[in-house]
Formats: sequence, structure tokens, C-alpha cells
Amino acid sequence: MNFDDKVIIVTGAAGGIGKEVVRKLANAQAKVVLVDLNEDAIKAVKTELGLTEENSLAVKVDVSNEESVKNYVDQTMSKFGRIDGFVNNAGVEGPAKPLEEITEKEFDFVYGINVKGVLFGLKYVLPIMKAQKSGAIVNTSSVAGLIGSPSMVLYNSSKHAVMGINKVASLEAAAYNVRVNTVNPGVINTQMMRKIESNVAPDAAEAAQAAYNEAVPMKRYGEPEEVANVIAFLLSDEASYVSSSSFTVDGALYNV
Repeated sequence: MNFDDKVIIVTGAAGGIGKEVVRKLANAQAKVVLVDLNEDAIKAVKTELGLTEENSLAVKVDVSNEESVKNYVDQTMSKFGRIDGFVNNAGVEGPAKPLEEITEKEFDFVYGINVKGVLFGLKYVLPIMKAQKSGAIVNTSSVAGLIGSPSMVLYNSSKHAVMGINKVASLEAAAYNVRVNTVNPGVINTQMMRKIESNVAPDAAEAAQAAYNEAVPMKRYGEPEEVANVIAFLLSDEASYVSSSSFTVDGALYNV
């Protein structure tokens, strides 16, 4: 897949999946905009991947804040003049606890990033792509957006919300030759899974990891680059007639 001179924004670019998406796109000659709340981490990613000022831009962003989202879109347009791809990937796992113990503060935090962040990103990127009459968007949901998981109500429900947003956005964008899809990772070998393992079993994180591993029919965690491969396909011209779709990357874990 060739992304010569295409401009692609990746939110959550310092995370496990985000970083591998940036790597794959940069290797395919894309110009990449790295968006993350952790400024030091995205600068480190730029250095590690050998990105230059000519082919990349790093922006510190709180995706739960609408003005902050507008800012990364404005900076992208100011530097590169267009947006060809958007990986709406930033997300958090939230607490692991029974529904009745969830606090308003926890709700606002998870929904601020996982739902508002996705919606605001689309709000400011879609008009640009519609005006161009071209573009491809991948929203990162999760297999948790397809099922229910005890003790993970905020993560599950927020990822269900991403699926709903994707369906609406894809229909509104289709007439403008803009494609919108979701990728739904299962258990992937990232820092987020380390947090989930610790949250679900604070005193037995390694046992939780082993249990998750055993539950996957392929008997292993997925790797971030395996998710990045699917995202790159969906952004590419190879997927030119694919929109409003959901792609699970989960080793057959959730057969739904």
C-alpha cells in the first residue's frame, strides 16, 4: 500500500496501536500528524521512527476538549493544506467495577475521551474531507463495542457509542466519496491491556493475562502491528468501496 504524500492524522499516537499505525504509514511515505496528550511521548515516537519536520507534525491535545480538537485540525491544515486520512484512535479503559459503583467523575473522564473525542474529531475533519470529495476515516472501537463485559460498563458502553457514531458518520459522508469504518481490536499486547489486567485482578494480573490468553481461540494476544495492518488497509485505495463496516482483530475471540 502506497500513501505517497497523503496526510493522515493519528490520535492516541503514543499508545501501542497508535504508534504502530504511525510507523506503518510513515514507512509507506505518508505525512503523519501525531496527536496525543503526552507531548514527550509523541516527540519520542517521532525520534524513534526518524520522522522529520517535513513529513510529520506532533500536537499535544486533550481530545475531550473541543477547542483542543479544532486546534490539531487547524494546525494540520495550516502545515499540509489537506487531510486524506484520519485514525480516530485515542481511548482509555476506565475503571473495572460494578455498574452501581461508577462515579460521575469516572463517567465524564471515559466518555470525554472515548466518545466526545471521537465525535469532535469527526466534527472538524469531515467538513474538510467533504470539501475535498475524498478521504478515509477509521474509528477505533473495540470488541467491547459488540458485547458486554461485567465490571467494564464505561469502556463497553463508550465503545458501543463509537459504533453508533460510525454508522451515522459513514452515511453522512458517503455521497462525498468519504469512507468511515471501525476497527475493533480484541486483547492486544499493549499497555492498555496491562492496565485492564491489573484493574480486573489487582492481586493477580499475571493470572488474568493467562486467562485472557487461554480464552482466545488462537491462544495468544494480538500484536499492535496486526491492528495497524487492518487500519492501513481501510485507509488505502485498496478499500475504495468499503464504508460503514466494522472489522474485528481478535483471533476469533468474539464470534458475534
